[in-house]
Amino acid sequence: MTEIRIVNLQKEYKDVTAVRDLTITFPSGEVTCLLGPSGCGKTTLMRMIAGLEEPTRGDIYFDDVCVTKLAPSKRNIGMVFQYPVVYRGLNVYRNIELPMIEDKLPESERKSRILEVAEIMGIQDSLDQDITQLDNSTRQKVAVARAVARRPKIILFDEPITNVDVNSKDQLKEALKRLTRQLHQTIVYVTHDQTEAMTLADQIALMRDGVILQRDTPRELYNHPNDVFGGWFLGNPGMSFTDLGVKAQDGKYYLDGGVFARTVQLTGEVKDEKLTLGVRPEQIKVYDQPNPQAVPARVLRKTIVVGGQILTTLPLGER
Repeated sequence: MTEIRIVNLQKEYKDVTAVRDLTITFPSGEVTCLLGPSGCGKTTLMRMIAGLEEPTRGDIYFDDVCVTKLAPSKRNIGMVFQYPVVYRGLNVYRNIELPMIEDKLPESERKSRILEVAEIMGIQDSLDQDITQLDNSTRQKVAVARAVARRPKIILFDEPITNVDVNSKDQLKEALKRLTRQLHQTIVYVTHDQTEAMTLADQIALMRDGVILQRDTPRELYNHPNDVFGGWFLGNPGMSFTDLGVKAQDGKYYLDGGVFARTVQLTGEVKDEKLTLGVRPEQIKVYDQPNPQAVPARVLRKTIVVGGQILTTLPLGER
């Protein structure tokens, strides 16, 4: 298992800075998801770790070894892409085995690893099948198994579930979850899908405009976002926001936001007279009768049903 250390890494393309002076450590044996919208720099960062892109400046270390100038083939990494990369004309077993033959592993060791990873990925009954006979989801499982079986120092996943059909996404996600928990390899997983990140990651690094806004466990990121973007991006739907004023009176603080007028106990020193309140939709309870502890609102007809959820809009006062 290998720790990845990024120090002051920057990548510039003419007038665009894709990654900005980034410093981060990816812990050994953990799954770290780079999460963010398209164009945030997550794939560029992953490609620099792989050696497919050269940084404008900064350094990349695998443990204490600087690999910034090292060719991809010398970094001992495994990669899985959006589309399954497989060897046509070979069966599943040979597809997984081929990189280990290149590594000159003994046949008995190759077989042991293939059977182990095939069982984890749920493809043990497909080992003798030709790769062309498999659907796209199963081919992607084979690509994952091949990357993992040779046990590289690091495995990089570049949105591996994006192009899998809807019915197979959960199945592949579950297989990846089993894989990451059982093998304890160092994994960097790039995705724009918050559900994937929340499901698979030990740590999530939330990116925007080439910088990491917050890095923490999935639960901490969801419950305690650092800023409005984090609260909005994580969640389906994300947080709802309203601006509030803060007034101090008799040693107590009052939130003042029109229909909001509440005495609250704030932690820490209040430096600003204006705050932004973020509320998760699932934390809101709706009463059909007046309640002295509740905030008056009215339900619009802007209501949609998503699965077992009903999403509606509740305007507060003039908001």
